[in-house]
Amino acid sequence: MDVLDGTINPGAEAVIVNYERLQPSANSLARWLSAQPSMLILDEAHRMKLGANGAYGSACLALGPRARRRLILTGTPAPNGAKDLESLFSFVWPGHGRQTVSRAVGGGDLAHASRVLKPLFTRTTKGELGLPPVTLTRREVSMPSLHQEIYDALRGFHSARAAVAQDDFQAMGKITMYMLMAAISPALLAVGTTRYEPLAYQVPPLQIPDGSPLLDLMRDLPSYELSPKYRETLAIVAANAAAGRKTLVWSGFIRSVTTLEQVLKEFSPALVHGGTDDREAQIARFRNDPDCMVLLSNPATLGEGISLHHDCHDAVYVDRDFAAGRFLQSLDRIHRLGLAPGTETRITVLTCKETIDDVVAQRLEAKLQFMGRILDDPSVHQLADLDDEPAVGGGLDLNDLRALMGHLRAGSS
Repeated sequence: MDVLDGTINPGAEAVIVNYERLQPSANSLARWLSAQPSMLILDEAHRMKLGANGAYGSACLALGPRARRRLILTGTPAPNGAKDLESLFSFVWPGHGRQTVSRAVGGGDLAHASRVLKPLFTRTTKGELGLPPVTLTRREVSMPSLHQEIYDALRGFHSARAAVAQDDFQAMGKITMYMLMAAISPALLAVGTTRYEPLAYQVPPLQIPDGSPLLDLMRDLPSYELSPKYRETLAIVAANAAAGRKTLVWSGFIRSVTTLEQVLKEFSPALVHGGTDDREAQIARFRNDPDCMVLLSNPATLGEGISLHHDCHDAVYVDRDFAAGRFLQSLDRIHRLGLAPGTETRITVLTCKETIDDVVAQRLEAKLQFMGRILDDPSVHQLADLDDEPAVGGGLDLNDLRALMGHLRAGSS
């Protein structure tokens, strides 16, 4: 067994490599795979969903034909629709996979497509594992008047820019990040993101031209009251803590997470993001310290590779982006094999009325509905349909862009 950190041991019977090392090691891996009959397995295979258009996908597609057998493992094979499936099946079945998927889904009957593709995959659903169902609810909160004014002004500010940049994914991605920030707290706009955010999230502080009404509103921020999403998160965490339940709180922006660290300080929060040096110690404290009642993180950092289902059964999403796969992966941190029978797992999604949150919710619902139907998986269907609950206290695709453009245009009319 060889873990690839440079050159490959020619006598190795198995080589383990992460996706980041695939391209630099492609030539040596190709020689090793071709030397004798081999099998190539992709774990978390959704990482290559961009296919030839992505660094990971192009490397995987180049190496695939060198192996006698190919196998992929993923819980989220089609987070953005049929194109993701085409890339995955192109790897598994070179020369045939893409056309097979295209023909299966071309008629628009996803039940038929599932039957056609079923011989090519196997899936064990959460229902088959006997997992207790998850309770998924949405709490809609209202913005204070200044917060609403800033959001509406920002929406108008970006509408003209979006009309020009609608074919520029990078520019539209930045606009999306600013709108998501504004729906959480306008204070995030003034500082931008950190270098520890994933690349797609990194934006500078918002530059507003002199004379813009938005600039005048932003100058009033020192008197701005607590974000309604933060206030609702505090109420949920406090109620859970009073009942002896720990809470996992998700937000895509690190400055939002660090702000929540102060808001929730009485609950001794643990904090994990891309810049956390003592990640394992923070997670251990959340698991074992009876005073630590909340773990704060972002899905890009903690969305995979950690199991918290023995210690925590409540999660709050302060915000979500358009990445359906990342949402599903993060849900699985507390809802996975090994839960005791009868365990109640509660997921709460916070949204602000008439904001980009509505656009994100609609697009995620469409993506999860597609994935649930193509996989014949009722549990994924369920996650697409949130139950509304009264309040008590970020992977763009073309359809995401269209929905966002409609939201921005509505704000400028």
